[in-house]
Amino acid sequence: ATLKGPSSMGMIRLIDSLENTKNAIVHVTILNEPMQVRKMMLDGTADFAILPTTMAAIVYNKGLHYRMLGVPDWGSLFLFGSDTTIKGWNDLRGKRVYLMAKGMTPDVLFRYLLSKKGIDPEKDITLDYSFPTHIDLANAVAAGQAPLGVISEPMASLAMAKNKAVKPIIDLNLEWEKAEGSRMALTAFMAKTSLIKKDITTVDRIIASYRASARWVNTEPDSAATLIVKYGILPDRNIAIASIPRSSLGYVSAKEAEDKIMEFLKVFYDMNPEIIGGKMPDENFCY
Repeated sequence: ATLKGPSSMGMIRLIDSLENTKNAIVHVTILNEPMQVRKMMLDGTADFAILPTTMAAIVYNKGLHYRMLGVPDWGSLFLFGSDTTIKGWNDLRGKRVYLMAKGMTPDVLFRYLLSKKGIDPEKDITLDYSFPTHIDLANAVAAGQAPLGVISEPMASLAMAKNKAVKPIIDLNLEWEKAEGSRMALTAFMAKTSLIKKDITTVDRIIASYRASARWVNTEPDSAATLIVKYGILPDRNIAIASIPRSSLGYVSAKEAEDKIMEFLKVFYDMNPEIIGGKMPDENFCY
């Protein structure tokens, strides 16, 4: 189970390879929302799953038997919009910024970065949650209904394609890196613990294929864009080509990135432990 966005964009060559393999034993399901991935994990129909790292921690902390294999993308969140008066963080004082859902990853990250810049998210700025999904919010930004919105790729590129006045204003991934000294481990690639124990050969093959696919997408964006459109992830090649560099694709194993993953989760834990399931995941979370 993967998500329509950077996660599926990064594995697009793997998806295409599986679709063109007769009697393939692996099938990829591309979903719109993380809650749909979580549902497949809850009912056990997903052997592998990609979802936000915060949600992966919740699933693990609730006792579901999945472990984190790797980080497939490293943050694609931006403050976008058509408000040309914003030149830096201090210009956000007194402004209204739209976010997709209170307590979700983009909201908590943005609040955290505001606080780091000395801006009180409760007093100095208005955070508006009128648009409940990332698709709704991206459409609102494109329509000018939300002059400032925190949205991720590829929705950001779609919004810019619909409205030439919409531009990236602040790269939140870069701001996180400046604040924390490490990249944002935004997304988790998970596998069933039973599958890891029973069929590590298939697990290792999937990991290797995903890693190679992400590398190929970055080096061959034109060819990758054709496949991204073919499998319905984005409607247009030019939008796909524009979105790839801002999607921070690049598979890193969970063990290799463990410090970054735990640093990322600790920020959320310190703000509100419930965002990651009430506690920090234990040492078995990363495989």
